[in-house]
Amino acid sequence: MQTYVVAFTVALAAAYFITPRVKELAIKAGAMDAPDARKVHTVPIPRMGGLAIYFGFVLAVLSSMHISHEILGLLLGGTLILTVGIIDDLMQLSAKVKLLGQIMAAIVLVLFDVRIEWLTNPFGDMIYVNYLSIPLTIIWVVSLTNTVNLIDGLDGLAAGVSTIASVTILLVALEQNFWTVAILTAALAGSALGFLQHNFNPAKIFMGDTGSMFLGYMLAAVSILGAVKSAATIALVVPIVALGLPIMDTAFAIIRRYMNGRPIFKPDRGHLHHRLLAMGLSQKQAVLLMYVISGCLGVSAIVLTEVSKAYAALIILSIIVVAFLGAKKIGVLSNNDGVLKRSDSVH
Repeated sequence: MQTYVVAFTVALAAAYFITPRVKELAIKAGAMDAPDARKVHTVPIPRMGGLAIYFGFVLAVLSSMHISHEILGLLLGGTLILTVGIIDDLMQLSAKVKLLGQIMAAIVLVLFDVRIEWLTNPFGDMIYVNYLSIPLTIIWVVSLTNTVNLIDGLDGLAAGVSTIASVTILLVALEQNFWTVAILTAALAGSALGFLQHNFNPAKIFMGDTGSMFLGYMLAAVSILGAVKSAATIALVVPIVALGLPIMDTAFAIIRRYMNGRPIFKPDRGHLHHRLLAMGLSQKQAVLLMYVISGCLGVSAIVLTEVSKAYAALIILSIIVVAFLGAKKIGVLSNNDGVLKRSDSVH
């Protein structure tokens, strides 16, 4: 049996069976997500479910691959971002403190030589970033960590989108024989999918920042590993397109708040999932629609690795145009809902 299949299976089973225990722990610790004006659930739900995702992932990695210097850094950084998430799920950290924690976790990767060393050049092979490597790595990791965190607004949404993105990167890694990346993404997909069985609507437990930040962080870190091992200029573009849904939702939130004269980190109800609910879709319908969109983006990401640069550029441009037209039509860019009173969240 292929090692990545073992990693996926171990992670899936571990996350599935550990989640009920994590739920009990969250209730005892008081890690409960209470309803408010912006959230769609009506009763308190235990959070911190990301612990199950973490343990599923770590068990799969330890049981299926050699722990190299880079993998050790990835696991240590993931543990740090998990710790920040746990504290936030228990105590509600401010946005600035969470950002500091995310930066520190990104620095762990840099210290273990997991860093962006070049960028895609549409007119040539690649651009080596040299001394910009460290700040670009930190920006990349923090950005992807927050994009997954921001989309965690409906039952099963972040877990499902992360699973689809992980499978996309897994398939590209297999096609290019990047076995380390394949095993890591298989483990990540399995752990997210195992947790999803308890998180899909109606959710019995939320992943909380413990899970959403961990998933975003790991996807960012694994993508860097893939870029380091790849000679293809498309390497970092694949995860961007695969995570296109949360990335575009985050970009639209920034544009929307700026256009409406609101602080960029001030929560609102203008995210894509909020607008879909406002249009009359149920939670399940909205989540399944966003799964379909993520799946289409995943297929597009895979196609990018098989076509010429001209066709790849055309595909990316088409995605951006369709996204902006769709966002404008459903009001994601112009939503004028009132600003929430909580200022310590970036959601």
